[in-house]
Amino acid sequence: MIETHATVERWPTAVPFTIARGTKHFVDVVVVHVRAGEGQGRGEGTPVYYLGQTSGGATAMIDALGDAHIDRATIQTLLPPGAARNAIDCALWDLEAKDEGAPVWAIAGLHPPKPVTTALTISLADPAIMEAAARAVAARPLLKLKLGGDGGDRARVAAVRLGAPGARLIVDANASWGDLDLEAEAAAMAALGVELIEQPVAPGEEALLDGVRACVPFAADESCQSRAELDRCAGRFQVINIKLDKAGGLTEALALRDAAYARGFEVMVGCMLSTSLAIAPAMLVAQGARWVDLDGPLLLANDRQSALQFDDRGRVWPAATSLWG
Repeated sequence: MIETHATVERWPTAVPFTIARGTKHFVDVVVVHVRAGEGQGRGEGTPVYYLGQTSGGATAMIDALGDAHIDRATIQTLLPPGAARNAIDCALWDLEAKDEGAPVWAIAGLHPPKPVTTALTISLADPAIMEAAARAVAARPLLKLKLGGDGGDRARVAAVRLGAPGARLIVDANASWGDLDLEAEAAAMAALGVELIEQPVAPGEEALLDGVRACVPFAADESCQSRAELDRCAGRFQVINIKLDKAGGLTEALALRDAAYARGFEVMVGCMLSTSLAIAPAMLVAQGARWVDLDGPLLLANDRQSALQFDDRGRVWPAATSLWG
Protein backbone atom coordinates (compact mmCIF):
# COMPACT_ATOMS: atom_id res chain seq x y z
CA MET A 1 0.00 0.00 0.00
CA ILE A 2 1.37 3.41 -0.95
CA GLU A 3 0.30 6.47 1.02
CA THR A 4 0.18 9.78 -0.86
CA HIS A 5 0.30 13.26 0.63
CA ALA A 6 0.28 16.57 -1.27
CA THR A 7 1.10 20.10 -0.14
CA VAL A 8 1.39 23.46 -1.90
CA GLU A 9 4.49 25.63 -1.63
CA ARG A 10 4.82 29.24 -2.81
CA TRP A 11 8.17 30.36 -4.25
CA PRO A 12 8.75 34.05 -5.13
CA THR A 13 10.43 34.91 -8.42
CA ALA A 14 13.78 36.71 -8.41
CA VAL A 15 12.27 39.53 -10.49
CA PRO A 16 8.81 39.85 -12.07
CA PHE A 17 8.50 37.19 -14.78
CA THR A 18 6.59 38.59 -17.76
CA ILE A 19 5.28 36.83 -20.87
CA ALA A 20 2.60 37.72 -23.41
CA ARG A 21 -0.15 36.54 -21.04
CA GLY A 22 0.90 38.51 -17.97
CA THR A 23 3.37 38.81 -15.10
CA LYS A 24 4.16 36.41 -12.27
CA HIS A 25 5.67 37.37 -8.92
CA PHE A 26 5.60 33.84 -7.50
CA VAL A 27 4.82 30.27 -8.42
CA ASP A 28 2.77 27.77 -6.44
CA VAL A 29 4.11 24.23 -6.79
CA VAL A 30 2.52 20.98 -5.66
CA VAL A 31 4.86 18.70 -3.71
CA VAL A 32 3.88 15.05 -3.34
CA HIS A 33 5.29 12.56 -0.84
CA VAL A 34 4.60 8.87 -1.44
CA ARG A 35 5.36 6.37 1.28
CA ALA A 36 5.54 2.58 1.30
CA GLY A 37 6.66 1.12 4.61
CA GLU A 38 9.84 2.93 5.57
CA GLY A 39 10.49 4.17 2.04
CA GLN A 40 9.53 7.63 0.83
CA GLY A 41 9.66 9.36 -2.53
CA ARG A 42 9.10 12.99 -3.43
CA GLY A 43 8.04 14.83 -6.59
CA GLU A 44 7.04 18.34 -7.63
CA GLY A 45 4.61 19.68 -10.22
CA THR A 46 3.66 23.16 -11.37
CA PRO A 47 0.05 23.58 -12.55
CA VAL A 48 -0.18 24.44 -16.25
CA TYR A 49 -2.14 27.66 -15.92
CA TYR A 50 -3.07 28.03 -19.60
CA LEU A 51 -4.86 24.68 -19.32
CA GLY A 52 -6.83 25.97 -16.35
CA GLN A 53 -4.90 23.93 -13.80
CA THR A 54 -4.46 25.27 -10.26
CA SER A 55 -2.58 24.11 -7.19
CA GLY A 56 -5.87 23.57 -5.38
CA GLY A 57 -7.24 21.51 -8.23
CA ALA A 58 -4.09 19.42 -8.38
CA THR A 59 -4.11 18.63 -4.67
CA ALA A 60 -7.83 17.81 -4.86
CA MET A 61 -7.09 15.29 -7.64
CA ILE A 62 -4.41 13.69 -5.50
CA ASP A 63 -6.59 13.62 -2.38
CA ALA A 64 -9.42 12.06 -4.39
CA LEU A 65 -7.25 9.02 -5.12
CA GLY A 66 -7.83 7.90 -1.55
CA ASP A 67 -6.86 4.27 -1.11
CA ALA A 68 -6.59 3.56 -4.83
CA HIS A 69 -3.73 1.28 -5.84
CA ILE A 70 -0.90 3.57 -6.99
CA ASP A 71 1.95 2.64 -9.27
CA ARG A 72 3.44 4.23 -12.36
CA ALA A 73 1.30 2.23 -14.75
CA THR A 74 -2.06 2.83 -13.10
CA ILE A 75 -1.44 6.51 -12.39
CA GLN A 76 -1.32 7.10 -16.15
CA THR A 77 -4.99 6.10 -16.34
CA LEU A 78 -6.19 7.47 -13.00
CA LEU A 79 -5.08 11.06 -13.65
CA PRO A 80 -4.89 13.21 -16.79
CA PRO A 81 -1.62 14.82 -17.94
CA GLY A 82 -0.71 17.74 -15.69
CA ALA A 83 0.99 18.77 -12.48
CA ALA A 84 -0.78 16.29 -10.19
CA ARG A 85 0.23 13.26 -12.24
CA ASN A 86 3.71 14.65 -12.79
CA ALA A 87 4.36 15.09 -9.07
CA ILE A 88 3.10 11.58 -8.23
CA ASP A 89 4.87 9.92 -11.15
CA CYS A 90 8.23 11.49 -10.25
CA ALA A 91 7.73 10.67 -6.58
CA LEU A 92 7.14 7.02 -7.53
CA TRP A 93 10.35 6.95 -9.58
CA ASP A 94 12.17 8.46 -6.58
CA LEU A 95 10.66 5.87 -4.23
CA GLU A 96 11.66 2.97 -6.47
CA ALA A 97 15.21 4.27 -6.85
CA LYS A 98 15.58 4.46 -3.08
CA ASP A 99 14.08 1.00 -2.60
CA GLU A 100 16.36 -0.49 -5.26
CA GLY A 101 19.43 1.47 -4.23
CA ALA A 102 19.96 2.35 -7.88
CA PRO A 103 19.75 5.64 -9.82
CA VAL A 104 16.57 6.43 -11.71
CA TRP A 105 18.36 6.39 -15.07
CA ALA A 106 19.40 2.78 -14.50
CA ILE A 107 15.89 1.70 -13.52
CA ALA A 108 14.55 3.42 -16.64
CA GLY A 109 17.10 1.71 -18.89
CA LEU A 110 18.84 4.97 -19.79
CA HIS A 111 22.46 6.07 -19.96
CA PRO A 112 23.96 8.10 -17.09
CA PRO A 113 22.99 11.76 -17.57
CA LYS A 114 25.65 14.23 -18.65
CA PRO A 115 25.65 18.00 -18.05
CA VAL A 116 23.44 19.96 -20.42
CA THR A 117 23.44 23.64 -21.35
CA THR A 118 20.19 25.37 -20.48
CA ALA A 119 18.77 28.55 -21.91
CA LEU A 120 18.20 31.48 -19.59
CA THR A 121 14.91 33.31 -20.12
CA ILE A 122 14.65 37.08 -20.57
CA SER A 123 11.18 38.37 -19.73
CA LEU A 124 9.03 40.38 -22.10
CA ALA A 125 9.72 44.11 -21.71
CA ASP A 126 10.66 47.23 -23.66
CA PRO A 127 13.73 46.74 -25.88
CA ALA A 128 16.03 48.83 -23.67
CA ILE A 129 15.13 46.77 -20.60
CA MET A 130 15.64 43.51 -22.46
CA GLU A 131 18.98 44.74 -23.81
CA ALA A 132 20.17 45.55 -20.30
CA ALA A 133 19.02 42.15 -19.07
CA ALA A 134 20.86 40.44 -21.92
CA ARG A 135 24.01 42.43 -21.30
CA ALA A 136 24.03 41.27 -17.67
CA VAL A 137 24.09 37.62 -18.77
CA ALA A 138 25.96 38.00 -22.06
CA ALA A 139 28.44 35.29 -21.09
CA ARG A 140 25.73 32.66 -21.20
CA PRO A 141 25.71 30.68 -24.44
CA LEU A 142 21.92 30.39 -24.92
CA LEU A 143 19.21 32.97 -24.21
CA LYS A 144 15.45 32.61 -24.60
CA LEU A 145 13.40 35.75 -25.22
CA LYS A 146 9.74 36.15 -24.34
CA LEU A 147 7.95 38.06 -27.11
CA GLY A 148 4.54 39.72 -27.28
CA GLY A 149 3.18 39.87 -30.84
CA ASP A 150 2.50 43.59 -30.43
CA GLY A 151 4.67 44.89 -33.25
CA GLY A 152 7.72 45.42 -31.09
CA ASP A 153 9.25 41.95 -31.21
CA ARG A 154 11.84 42.66 -33.90
CA ALA A 155 13.14 45.62 -31.90
CA ARG A 156 13.27 43.47 -28.77
CA VAL A 157 15.33 40.77 -30.46
CA ALA A 158 17.63 43.34 -32.06
CA ALA A 159 18.20 44.91 -28.64
CA VAL A 160 19.03 41.56 -27.05
CA ARG A 161 21.38 40.78 -29.91
CA LEU A 162 23.14 44.08 -29.22
CA GLY A 163 23.39 43.27 -25.51
CA ALA A 164 24.59 39.69 -26.00
CA PRO A 165 26.21 39.49 -29.44
CA GLY A 166 27.78 36.08 -28.86
CA ALA A 167 24.77 34.24 -27.47
CA ARG A 168 22.58 31.80 -29.33
CA LEU A 169 18.98 33.02 -29.32
CA ILE A 170 15.63 31.28 -29.22
CA VAL A 171 12.31 33.10 -28.88
CA ASP A 172 8.91 32.24 -27.42
CA ALA A 173 5.89 34.03 -28.85
CA ASN A 174 3.52 32.34 -26.36
CA ALA A 175 0.82 32.08 -29.04
CA SER A 176 0.83 35.83 -29.80
CA TRP A 177 1.66 35.84 -33.54
CA GLY A 178 -1.65 34.61 -34.93
CA ASP A 179 -2.36 37.93 -36.72
CA LEU A 180 1.13 38.35 -38.15
CA ASP A 181 2.79 37.30 -41.41
CA LEU A 182 4.55 34.26 -40.00
CA GLU A 183 6.99 33.82 -42.88
CA ALA A 184 8.03 37.48 -42.70
CA GLU A 185 8.44 37.34 -38.90
CA ALA A 186 10.51 34.17 -39.15
CA ALA A 187 12.73 35.77 -41.80
CA ALA A 188 13.28 38.80 -39.57
CA MET A 189 14.15 36.53 -36.66
CA ALA A 190 16.59 34.54 -38.81
CA ALA A 191 18.37 37.75 -39.82
CA LEU A 192 18.96 38.43 -36.12
CA GLY A 193 20.37 34.96 -35.54
CA VAL A 194 17.31 33.37 -33.91
CA GLU A 195 17.41 29.60 -34.31
CA LEU A 196 14.01 28.53 -32.90
CA ILE A 197 10.53 30.06 -32.53
CA GLU A 198 8.25 28.58 -29.88
CA GLN A 199 4.47 28.50 -30.23
CA PRO A 200 3.80 31.28 -32.75
CA VAL A 201 0.01 30.68 -32.76
CA ALA A 202 -2.58 29.73 -30.17
CA PRO A 203 -3.43 26.09 -29.47
CA GLY A 204 -6.48 25.22 -31.52
CA GLU A 205 -5.33 27.56 -34.29
CA GLU A 206 -2.59 25.31 -35.67
CA ALA A 207 -4.21 25.47 -39.13
CA LEU A 208 -2.69 28.96 -39.42
CA LEU A 209 0.61 27.15 -39.93
CA ASP A 210 -0.60 25.13 -42.90
CA GLY A 211 1.47 26.02 -45.94
CA VAL A 212 3.82 28.31 -44.01
CA ARG A 213 7.42 27.92 -45.18
CA ALA A 214 9.38 29.51 -42.37
CA CYS A 215 13.18 29.67 -42.43
CA VAL A 216 13.33 29.13 -38.64
CA PRO A 217 11.83 25.97 -37.12
CA PHE A 218 8.64 26.26 -35.07
CA ALA A 219 8.36 24.44 -31.73
CA ALA A 220 5.05 23.19 -30.36
CA ASP A 221 4.66 24.04 -26.68
CA GLU A 222 1.05 24.77 -25.79
CA SER A 223 0.02 22.78 -28.88
CA CYS A 224 1.57 19.53 -27.63
CA GLN A 225 1.00 18.20 -24.14
CA SER A 226 1.61 14.50 -24.73
CA ARG A 227 1.70 11.89 -27.49
CA ALA A 228 -2.00 12.51 -28.14
CA GLU A 229 -1.22 15.83 -29.86
CA LEU A 230 1.55 14.69 -32.22
CA ASP A 231 -0.87 14.19 -35.11
CA ARG A 232 -2.04 17.80 -35.09
CA CYS A 233 1.57 19.02 -34.90
CA ALA A 234 2.80 17.01 -37.87
CA GLY A 235 3.57 19.18 -40.90
CA ARG A 236 3.07 22.35 -38.87
CA PHE A 237 5.84 22.23 -36.26
CA GLN A 238 9.32 20.85 -36.64
CA VAL A 239 10.11 20.65 -32.91
CA ILE A 240 8.24 19.33 -29.87
CA ASN A 241 8.83 21.08 -26.54
CA ILE A 242 8.52 18.41 -23.85
CA LYS A 243 7.68 19.51 -20.32
CA LEU A 244 7.03 17.04 -17.54
CA ASP A 245 4.13 19.10 -16.19
CA LYS A 246 2.40 19.04 -19.56
CA ALA A 247 3.10 15.36 -20.19
CA GLY A 248 2.15 14.33 -16.67
CA GLY A 249 5.44 12.93 -15.46
CA LEU A 250 8.72 11.34 -16.44
CA THR A 251 7.00 8.18 -17.69
CA GLU A 252 4.99 9.95 -20.40
CA ALA A 253 7.78 12.47 -21.14
CA LEU A 254 10.19 9.67 -22.05
CA ALA A 255 7.53 8.01 -24.20
CA LEU A 256 6.75 11.33 -25.90
CA ARG A 257 10.42 11.91 -26.64
CA ASP A 258 10.74 8.51 -28.31
CA ALA A 259 7.54 9.01 -30.30
CA ALA A 260 8.57 12.51 -31.42
CA TYR A 261 11.93 11.28 -32.67
CA ALA A 262 10.26 8.35 -34.45
CA ARG A 263 8.04 10.77 -36.34
CA GLY A 264 10.90 13.00 -37.43
CA PHE A 265 10.50 15.87 -34.95
CA GLU A 266 13.41 17.47 -33.19
CA VAL A 267 13.10 17.82 -29.44
CA MET A 268 13.32 20.68 -26.97
CA VAL A 269 12.98 20.02 -23.24
CA GLY A 270 11.48 22.85 -21.21
CA CYS A 271 9.96 23.54 -17.82
CA MET A 272 7.52 25.66 -15.91
CA LEU A 273 8.63 27.95 -13.09
CA SER A 274 9.77 25.38 -10.55
CA THR A 275 12.49 24.35 -8.12
CA SER A 276 15.31 21.89 -8.75
CA LEU A 277 13.11 19.11 -7.39
CA ALA A 278 11.09 19.32 -10.61
CA ILE A 279 14.09 19.82 -12.90
CA ALA A 280 16.05 16.74 -11.80
CA PRO A 281 13.71 14.27 -13.60
CA ALA A 282 13.62 16.50 -16.69
CA MET A 283 17.41 16.18 -16.95
CA LEU A 284 16.90 12.56 -18.02
CA VAL A 285 14.60 13.60 -20.86
CA ALA A 286 16.97 16.41 -21.90
CA GLN A 287 19.86 14.11 -22.75
CA GLY A 288 20.55 14.56 -26.46
CA ALA A 289 17.90 17.24 -26.97
CA ARG A 290 18.94 19.99 -29.39
CA TRP A 291 17.49 22.72 -27.18
CA VAL A 292 17.22 22.64 -23.38
CA ASP A 293 15.32 25.21 -21.32
CA LEU A 294 15.52 24.06 -17.70
CA ASP A 295 16.08 27.42 -16.05
CA GLY A 296 13.02 27.40 -13.77
CA PRO A 297 15.05 27.46 -10.53
CA LEU A 298 17.27 30.27 -11.84
CA LEU A 299 14.21 32.51 -12.14
CA LEU A 300 13.27 32.11 -8.47
CA ALA A 301 14.50 34.22 -5.57
CA ASN A 302 15.73 31.02 -3.92
CA ASP A 303 15.94 27.33 -4.73
CA ARG A 304 15.57 24.37 -2.39
CA GLN A 305 18.62 22.36 -1.44
CA SER A 306 18.70 19.97 -4.31
CA ALA A 307 20.55 17.40 -6.33
CA LEU A 308 21.25 19.85 -9.17
CA GLN A 309 24.07 22.24 -9.75
CA PHE A 310 24.09 25.24 -12.09
CA ASP A 311 27.07 27.30 -13.24
CA ASP A 312 27.25 30.79 -14.75
CA ARG A 313 27.97 29.36 -18.21
CA GLY A 314 24.55 27.79 -18.43
CA ARG A 315 25.48 24.22 -17.55
CA VAL A 316 23.33 22.13 -15.24
CA TRP A 317 24.12 18.68 -13.86
CA PRO A 318 23.07 16.36 -11.01
CA ALA A 319 25.28 15.86 -7.99
CA ALA A 320 27.24 12.61 -7.89
CA THR A 321 25.22 11.47 -4.87
CA SER A 322 21.84 12.07 -6.51
CA LEU A 323 19.58 9.18 -7.46
CA TRP A 324 18.64 11.25 -10.52
CA GLY A 325 22.27 11.43 -11.69
